Amino acid sequence: MEQVGISALERRRRDAVRYGPALEQSAAMRGLAPVQVVAVIVAVAASALALWFYPASLADGLVVAAAGGFLAVAVWRIVLILASARPAPAPPPPAVWPRYTLLAALYDEAEIVGQLVERLSRIDYPPDRLQGFLVLEAHDHDTIGAALAAPRPDWLDVLVTPPGRPQTKPRALNFALTHATGELLTVYDAEDAPDPGQLREAAARFADDPGGRLACLQAPLRIRPASRAGSGFIDRQFAAEYASLFETILPGMARLGLPFPLGGTSNHFRVDVLREVGGWDAWNVTEDADLGFRLWSRGWRLGVMTRPTWETPPGGLAHWLPQRTRWLKGYLQTWGVHTREPWRLGWRGALALLMTLGAGLVSAAIHGLTLAWVAATVLVSAMAGLPPETPVLALCVLTLGTASAWLSCAIGARRAGAPYKVGDMLRAPAYWALLSLAFAHAAWRLVLDPFAWDKTPHSRDAGSGPESSGVPGETHDTLDATAPLRLSAGHAAAPQPVA
Repeated sequence: MEQVGISALERRRRDAVRYGPALEQSAAMRGLAPVQVVAVIVAVAASALALWFYPASLADGLVVAAAGGFLAVAVWRIVLILASARPAPAPPPPAVWPRYTLLAALYDEAEIVGQLVERLSRIDYPPDRLQGFLVLEAHDHDTIGAALAAPRPDWLDVLVTPPGRPQTKPRALNFALTHATGELLTVYDAEDAPDPGQLREAAARFADDPGGRLACLQAPLRIRPASRAGSGFIDRQFAAEYASLFETILPGMARLGLPFPLGGTSNHFRVDVLREVGGWDAWNVTEDADLGFRLWSRGWRLGVMTRPTWETPPGGLAHWLPQRTRWLKGYLQTWGVHTREPWRLGWRGALALLMTLGAGLVSAAIHGLTLAWVAATVLVSAMAGLPPETPVLALCVLTLGTASAWLSCAIGARRAGAPYKVGDMLRAPAYWALLSLAFAHAAWRLVLDPFAWDKTPHSRDAGSGPESSGVPGETHDTLDATAPLRLSAGHAAAPQPVA
């Protein structure tokens, strides 16, 4: 029985020691670190002094600073597109295939656990070198029953996580990590359809690492067409967003030797390194983004691979908004954790953190305001019968930012075989504006309910039989054939700034 009077902080400290990194490197510790307090004081003081001594120039200075920031993001995106143009060559197979552990942490997934088992059963890897766990919560009786009833391969077992807090995916993964016997480990989600050859490619790339500092490989996540109707706008924009991230942004950063926020699935780890850095942060609702930068801060390197994992889009706004809210809340947590001691990342790691999570959070916060400003300017000018009086600098930056976002999505979509046409480009600003709604929700939830895990519901794909990839009549080979360049690289990861 828990001691009476134990504080919430001490309870989180005790659980953080048991599950994941130390409290000082975990989202369990709330509040600002000393360096963050100093940074806030300096920023507030500088703004107050500027307002007092240079009130007329302050607004112009802010506009120029904002324009410079968005210009840097646009240039950054173009650099990554160019850097991602050449994929790494395929490595030779290792002399001995290492033992591999597969983890799939599931909750309330009774409907599709059988589908996941079918897909995992098609993985092309020596069965005697495989160990797999469906990691389930103790009170989730429906999913436990469905998992036990599913015809599983001999290497795939059901592992029940003991009750405890927080009830999150990373906590379940940390529990499963204590049972892992593989040299390598990967994580899949309930709705995933991984390429059968993904493990072989990852094992070969780890074995071919000349410096021995490669700790994690991120497989590309691709969005397959949804079988449901009524969510086409969000589904298509979501697919293009993923294509931009996993086919251009992350491969470009890997090519430049920079860290990046991992995706929540299809990460392939060295088990010894994963244990060395403390596993996943059970209190961070985007534990993947945090882990990518934590690995880098400990001196390890991240990479990407080419064989993809197919996923379904979340669906309409009712499902997309809670998922994106959780992601943005987790990115706020991750930003807070890694700016407590930013020197741990070095200048290259800090730059990567700023240009992924930092720029993504800022752009998500102001997308809606930017669209409203443009619409109001045009509307007022039209009603007055005058041309819009838009500052040339702001107009140029807005145009360049939008064009670079469209270009990244278009190139990524071509590589992934996803649809992205002129109509999708014209509707993209409306989708970007929805990010501001999600950001407002995320900021509010971070204050009131920081550790709550807003789960995305999943349904069994139509026509998902033993050879289905979620699209009736299509197999992995058929889907992969629609991605001609196969230039791929990891929950999503941070939403990319688009202007």
